[in-house]
Amino acid sequence: MRLSALLMLVALAACQSTPDDAAEMRRQHDGDAPTASAATDGAGTLAVVSERVTYATAGGQTVTGVLARPEGAETGVPGVVVIHEWWGLNDNVEAMARQLAAQGYLALAVDLYGGEVATDPDGAMALMRTAMGQEVALTENLAQAVAFLADDLGAPRVGVIGWCFGGMWSLRTALAASDRVDATVIYYGRPVTDPARLGVLTAPVLAHFGGADDSIPADTVAAFEAALAESGVPHSVYTYAGAPHAFANPSGQAYAPEAAELAWDRTTGFLADALQPPAAADEVAD
Repeated sequence: MRLSALLMLVALAACQSTPDDAAEMRRQHDGDAPTASAATDGAGTLAVVSERVTYATAGGQTVTGVLARPEGAETGVPGVVVIHEWWGLNDNVEAMARQLAAQGYLALAVDLYGGEVATDPDGAMALMRTAMGQEVALTENLAQAVAFLADDLGAPRVGVIGWCFGGMWSLRTALAASDRVDATVIYYGRPVTDPARLGVLTAPVLAHFGGADDSIPADTVAAFEAALAESGVPHSVYTYAGAPHAFANPSGQAYAPEAAELAWDRTTGFLADALQPPAAADEVAD
């Protein structure tokens, strides 16, 4: 990863995140629990294989994640970096990696919490706060995840996707590795609204926001969309009326079926258009 991109991202983080981000997330998830949502349904029956792999060394620590791939696929398959919610890399996020593998991708579910997983909102808040105090290490973690898919596994194109905390880091990954990321999917992650910062992006961006999510109000979403347009970044930004924060999370109790299913359909179509050659995309659709 280019040093200039890393420094830009660290500056971006200082401007866009606040010490209260984790507390705000705690408020949004009050009374929640990381139970599997309907987003993960059927993931265990898909024709994919998954394994734990070492993909990075960040902050002096070896980092492992879960790699899911279509059965029989070895090289030449597009990749997707899958970034977990604020709960951590749990079974539900692994299930989403399997869902993506079934769509024809090498899906790498990364770990930004050093192997820890939260079981309640207070634990998740503590893990998020710790992680946000190590933003350079997290950036290196994610940049190496992109490189692992592209260089080690030969993925011709690489996308990133994340929910909640992971949605914020999906955009940050694209900004830090703009020359290597070919598609970015953001599920209600805190956006960047400065056109100058977004101007490094050349690949398309898809973003989903909940209309009832007061942590990312409508004017912030509008400012994000306007900044993308001003920067010339190809984008599609959707707001789902009445949907709360975390409406499509793999984990939690805020799942809104109608909005989540529409968002997932848009996500899979977007990734196919951006990452898969036409013949492969048609084959997956069939």
